[in-house]
Parts: sequence; C-alpha cells; structure tokens
Amino acid sequence: MKAVRYIVLALIGLIVLAVVAVGVAFLVIDPNTYKPQIEKVVEDKTNLDLVLGGDIGWSLIPLGLELNDVEATLEGEPLVSLDQLVAEVDFWSLIAMSPRVNSFVLDGLDARLTVAEDGTGNWTRIMPEGETAPEAEADPAQTTEEEEGQAPLDFNIEEVRVSNAQVHYDDRSTGQSVTLEDFSLTASQIALGQNFPLDLGFRVALGEPELDVIGNISARLSANEALDNFTVSDLDSSFDLSGETFGDKTVNAGITGSMSANLADETATISDLRASLADLELTTELEVNGFGDQAQLDGTVNVAEFSLRKLLSDLGQPAIETEDEDVLKALAFSTTIGGPAGKVELSDLSMKIDDTDFTGSASYSVANSAIGLDLQGTQFNADRYLPPESDEPAAESEAEEAPANTAETDLLPLETLRTLVLDINLGLEQLIVSDLTINEIASVITAKDGLLKLNEFSGKLYYGDFNANATVDARSDNPEWTIGSKVNSVQILPLLDDLADLNLISGGANLNIDVDTRGNRVSVLRENAKGEINFNLAEGEFTRMNMTRMACQGIALVNGETLTNSGWGETTPFNDMKGTLQIDGNMLNNTNLVAALAGMELSGDGTVNLATDMMDYEIGLRVVGEIHRDEACRVTEYVEGAVIPLECRGNFAEDPAGLCSFDGSRFRDTLKDMAAKAAKGKAREEVDKAVDEKLGKELDKRLEGKDAEKVKDAIKGLFN
Repeated sequence: MKAVRYIVLALIGLIVLAVVAVGVAFLVIDPNTYKPQIEKVVEDKTNLDLVLGGDIGWSLIPLGLELNDVEATLEGEPLVSLDQLVAEVDFWSLIAMSPRVNSFVLDGLDARLTVAEDGTGNWTRIMPEGETAPEAEADPAQTTEEEEGQAPLDFNIEEVRVSNAQVHYDDRSTGQSVTLEDFSLTASQIALGQNFPLDLGFRVALGEPELDVIGNISARLSANEALDNFTVSDLDSSFDLSGETFGDKTVNAGITGSMSANLADETATISDLRASLADLELTTELEVNGFGDQAQLDGTVNVAEFSLRKLLSDLGQPAIETEDEDVLKALAFSTTIGGPAGKVELSDLSMKIDDTDFTGSASYSVANSAIGLDLQGTQFNADRYLPPESDEPAAESEAEEAPANTAETDLLPLETLRTLVLDINLGLEQLIVSDLTINEIASVITAKDGLLKLNEFSGKLYYGDFNANATVDARSDNPEWTIGSKVNSVQILPLLDDLADLNLISGGANLNIDVDTRGNRVSVLRENAKGEINFNLAEGEFTRMNMTRMACQGIALVNGETLTNSGWGETTPFNDMKGTLQIDGNMLNNTNLVAALAGMELSGDGTVNLATDMMDYEIGLRVVGEIHRDEACRVTEYVEGAVIPLECRGNFAEDPAGLCSFDGSRFRDTLKDMAAKAAKGKAREEVDKAVDEKLGKELDKRLEGKDAEKVKDAIKGLFN
C-alpha cells in the first residue's frame, strides 16, 4: 500500500511541477517577441498580409489569449481587422475533460467581402493557387462506431460578448451591396441541457433596393447534449424598417413567442407566436410531426382585422385606387390547420373582405400538389373594387394604334394546366359585377391530367336563372373547348341596360348554347367556333324602333295616302320571337327568325359578323289583321296577306336604334303580289310588266317629298 501511495504522490508531484513549469513559461516568455515570426508564417502559407499592431497577452489560470489591433489584407485590400479578441478557458476544466470557457470577447471586427465581375469572391483567393485546405476522409462505418461509443460533449461558457462588429459585402457582378454593422451579441451561462439568455442587436443596410433594418432580439435558448433538441423561449424581437421601399416611413415589425424542434423525432412546435408588421398582426399555434413530404400539421392561424389602405400608407406604398374609397378597410383571416401526413387541411376557414364574409375549407396535398377549396360567401360588389373611370379620354390616335401594336398572347399556360389537380366549389349569395346583379351563384371547377372542367356555373339573374358548363382539354398544344349554357326567363332589357347601357329589346330570354372550338388565342377560338344558339323571347318588345310604323308606310303607299305624324310611339311589342343562330367562326347565321306582332307575323333571316360588328338582316312583316288605327294604314283586300319588307343593316355596336328601316327595293315584289291579287284572272307576267312600267325606278328613290308623290300616283294607277 505504501508503494501505491508513493506512486500517487509522485504523479501529483510531476503534475505540480508541470503546472509550475508552464506557469513560469507564461510569466517569463513574452509572446510579443514572436509577432514577426507569426506574421511571416501567415504570409508564407497564405496570400494574406497579417499585421499584429497591438499587444499579445496570455495567461495560465484561466488559460487565456488576448489579441489587440489585428489586421489582415489580401492583395493590398483590407479583408479582416479587429480591435480586440479575448478567449479564456478554465485550465482545470480541460484536465477534467469538461471544457469551460470563462469568456469570449470579440470587439471591433470588420470584414470586407467582395465578388468580382466574373463572380469570384475575394475569400477564395486566401490560399495560394492550387492549394486547398486538406479534407480528412473517414470510413463511415468506423465513424458511426466511434460516435456511438463516445459520450456527449459536455461544455459550458460563462460569457460570450461580441460588440461593434461589421461585415461589408459588395457584389460587383450584380451591383448589390449589403452591410451588417453595429452588430452586438451577449450570452451567458451557456451549457448544454439548460436555458441561457441571448441578446442580439444589429443594423443591415441593403443597396438595391435601398433598405435599412435595425433589429433587436432577446430570447432564451437551449440545446440538449446530443444537439438534436433545440428550444427558443421568451422570444421578443423588433425591427425598424426604412429606405427607398418605404418612402419616408419607418415601419416597425416584430416577432414574439416560443419554438422548439426535435430533430431525432422530427417534431416541431410553435407556441404563442405573434408576428406583426405595422398594424398587421398574425398569431399562430402549430405542431409539426414529421419533416419533409410526410409532415403532419395541427394548429391555428389568425390574422386580426386590419385596413389594407392604412397598411399600405404605413409602409409608404401608393394607395390602391378603387371606385369606392371605403373598401379594403376591414380584412381578416382565420383557420384551423390539420390533416393526415402529407396533406394540409384548413378547416373552419373564415375570411372577411369589408362587408363580405367567406367561410369554408381548403386542402393541399404535398404528393401531387392537389388543391381543394370549398368557399361560400355573402354579398360581394366587385364594381366597388374596380379602378375609377378616368375623366380624360384616351387620344384617338393611341386608341387606333393600340390594337395593332398589341401582340396577341396565349390565354392558358398549358404546361402549368397539365399539372393542376383541382377540386373547387365556390358560392356567393349575391355578386354585382359590371352593374349586373347575380344571386345564388354556385360553381364547381375540377382539373386533372390536363382536363379543366367547369362542371357548374349557375345562378339567378333578372327574374330568371342560368346554368353553364365548359371543358378545356389541354392535353395537346391545340386545346379543345366545349361550352354549353342554358338561360331560362332572364329579362333581357334590364340585363342589357346594366351591362352595356343598351335598351334595344325586352322580354324573357330563353337560350340554349352549344359551342365547340379549338385554340389558345381569342382570334383563333372565334375562327374555329362551331355550334348553335337556340333562342326564344316571350312577350317582349323592340324598345327603340317602331316596326308597325315601318309596315304602315308600305300600306299607306298602297292606299295612296299619308300617315299622321303623331301617336306612333317608339316601341314594337311582340310575342314569342324565336330562332336559331348557327355559329360558323365569326359568322352567326339565322334563317328561321319568327315572331308575332300586332296584326302581323314577322319572319326573317340574316347574318351577324362578330369580327366587324356588322348585321345584315332581311325581315318580312306579313299582314294578317288590323295593324294600327291610322286610316292610311287600313288593311284592304289588297293589303291583307301581303309582306311588308324591312331591312336591318349596319354596325350594331354604334347605333342599334338606326339599324332597321323600310326596304323600298323589295317592296316592288310586294306590290306585284298585291296587283296580281287585284287583277285576279290576269296572267302574272302581265301584272309584273304593268308594275314595272308604272313604277319603273321610282320606288327605288326616296319615299318622301316629290319622289313619294310620284310613287303614290303610280300605285293608284296600278290598282285602278
């Protein structure tokens, strides 16, 4: 036993002697005498020029190193400099294999990083060309075994203090520059497995666009010994934002709350997180199970009611110009987040846009980016959010040149559409758009494998209802479109009046529309359109034209009399006007237009050219009874059964009321029929010859003034 005691005493003695020797070396040897050698070694091994301008100090207990006034330049340009670096480690903690840093102080760090025009950074030139830092290659199996056999690292730090640090980054290839300055960091009692406080302050200046951020962050941090479990608690941060982006404003932002992450279990938690930007405030509670594509979320997100107009003003941004200046002043959002692994589901979804409330649910699948949305809203007036109409009319020359200078673009991004997976159900109690009021709107939209379908778009409109559907097959580069729509009893007069300020025709409209086309541009779609529109207008009237007066003009000519100039009105009532429009590209062909008017039967055919907005119709009004109380319009035996011709030609986008008029050129055929009826047994050829001889070209002239009198005289002679 005595031998063992002597051996232990001997070892202790050796350790004491070693410590004393090291202590004597620290006291006797002045490290400043080695500064030239240290500078030369750095210059020989790197491209740096090192200048140790201040004193170098060291100590044994605690084991410490102090550097002052250090500067390193690279090829004559400053790279790194610092005013002071102090690092102190408890000597006995190293012997106990539990390192304890008494303090680490860094003051006055100044680093300057630049990127040349060719994209290379100056830090890549620190080592001489052809030399790189050695990389140790390790056997993965051996490394794993060593890691499993090692105990977790146990260390703690009494204090870390960084002050007056700055980093300048200048990218000459892009013109961008970033400056980090006034950087300070203070932390104490840093140890694995326990909380420690952290305070951080900085200023970041961005060159393009000009942006200045002053930040202050305080929190308590912790990490376990395995370094796979981290927490941030009592987070309190604020940021003052200013610069070109915000005009002359200084905007405050902040984040408070707590967060944790367990890398081993792949879980994370966000608690009482509150993020703010000016008056915009978001709060959330969130739990994450599993990282990557199979993450499972559970929590809530709330955005408190805020004014977008005030937010933009606080951020120094231009105001959004709308027809109604009182909109965008009350917006809010809230939802509950859940769903199985790999899918995010938003339930109890609630959105507020001024006086409109939306409720519903939404989902997103990570595997195939599928989006599901079920959103139902109350009343929404879209016209309030449109830009106000300009009081200054656009120059005619600019308006004329605009279409020629505007290149037509594709309507749909086909590649994107082929990747969409959608299942959307939208509804509104009421929608006002372009002065149209639509009630009980329901729409169902789906997309998968390049097929986009509007399965339903229905609603109630002006005492009637409608239901439309459409399919776009985007699986080829020349997509196919199929469009169908049914309209029942929609009052067309208020519809056209609100939509286009056009009061040309009234009645309850019933439409069946079936159209197929191909293409991805408007002009191509119109050229390739094929289909038909079946229409029926019940109990309506032409509101800006009097077809009765036009017919009576022809009857008065036959009777050889003149119509009175009053009591005619400006409308033409009709019953059950119907027909079919055959769609062939930009042309609409109608061959079966029929309607019932007072004392007349209307029939006609014609075309509508959508490319030129031109209409070309020939209409016949067959007299079947008394038309009007005017004596000159009395229906005689010659007139009854005759067809009074009208024509409707011109640009319907310019003056719809002036499109239709009495057709004098076709009235000659009507007179031949009347004359043949009056002549009874006389051959038709003789009647036609008599009409041509008596009327000649008079009927082709104007039917007013002296020409009208000649025509009347000729007709009187014919029937006498």
